[in-house]
Amino acid sequence: MKKWYCILFIMLMTVASGAFAQCSICTKTAQQLGERPAKALNAGIIYLAIVPMGVMGYVGYRWWKSNRAEL
Repeated sequence: MKKWYCILFIMLMTVASGAFAQCSICTKTAQQLGERPAKALNAGIIYLAIVPMGVMGYVGYRWWKSNRAEL
């Protein structure tokens, strides 16, 4: 169970560190919207990124665990 907390922590830190990164199109859109809508746009991007990152993390963990057992 302790491993799950480590994996969750690493995933949260990855999401939090990329919270201010945007593509060029999103940056231009956010500049035109203003401060408050830009923050909402950033939150929406992070919200939409959590599920795919979680799925990739789970698949990667299962793959790592199965390969580690074979060695």
